Amino acid sequence: MAATDTVRDTGWRLFLRTVRGRAYPRVIGSMREKSWIFFEIFLPLLTVMAYVWVYRALGAPEAYTGFVLLGGAMTAFWANVLWAMSSQLYWEKEQGNLALYIMSPTTLMALLLGMAIGGLLATTARALAIVAIGALFFHVSFDPGRLPELALVFLVTMTALYGMGMMLASLFLLLNREAWHLANLAQEPIYLLSGFFFPVTALPTALVAGSSLVPLTLGMDAMRQILFPGASLKGFLPVPAELGIVAALAVLYLVGARWLLGFMERLAIRDGRLTESRK
Repeated sequence: MAATDTVRDTGWRLFLRTVRGRAYPRVIGSMREKSWIFFEIFLPLLTVMAYVWVYRALGAPEAYTGFVLLGGAMTAFWANVLWAMSSQLYWEKEQGNLALYIMSPTTLMALLLGMAIGGLLATTARALAIVAIGALFFHVSFDPGRLPELALVFLVTMTALYGMGMMLASLFLLLNREAWHLANLAQEPIYLLSGFFFPVTALPTALVAGSSLVPLTLGMDAMRQILFPGASLKGFLPVPAELGIVAALAVLYLVGARWLLGFMERLAIRDGRLTESRK
């Protein structure tokens, strides 16, 4: 009997298997180092506590405690996108893995999407732990009546955010060692401009409009309006408008990521300038 030929996955089957294969180590690997779990939850909580006690000392509305708690949880997603997504291809190049990725039959889009999903799942677990511990410690109450709407805003925001991370991955790759400096440069300003620890409406309107290019800006504002409907401060825009803008950003960033990553692959195959250092 003739030996049966091995059937190779192609098309969407290969794409989905690549996504699953790259998501798995992100989820499992994040659980192996127990000290990382502790510090990724404890350190953001320290920042949250500092802001909460400052607001309470100033006599700020109690809703500010919830604002800070939500912002502290969302910092985990921004850090994950900045360091584990945007800088990922640069680190893979430094470790010698990028050439293997480019030569493989799959696409960089599938590889990064798998990393994004794995990182999202692992980071969501830590963010929920931060919210749960902070809510118990500071006696924060949320409005549970709009949970489906909250889930929709969260998913759309994460889609746009990780889409931006995939798009930036190709740009960081082109910049080589400057990627490290850009990642450091982008971390703290986004905390300020996106209103992680205060209502974004405290900033000038023009500044908020510009910072809305980062999906977390309007995404967090919408989630705060949903969770704290009785707060005296109004959101930057109504929730449906903010959701629509973030959804448009998600489409824009995913399309941009697909085009840029395809361009990177073609450039690497044609010139070999991405996987080795040349003067």
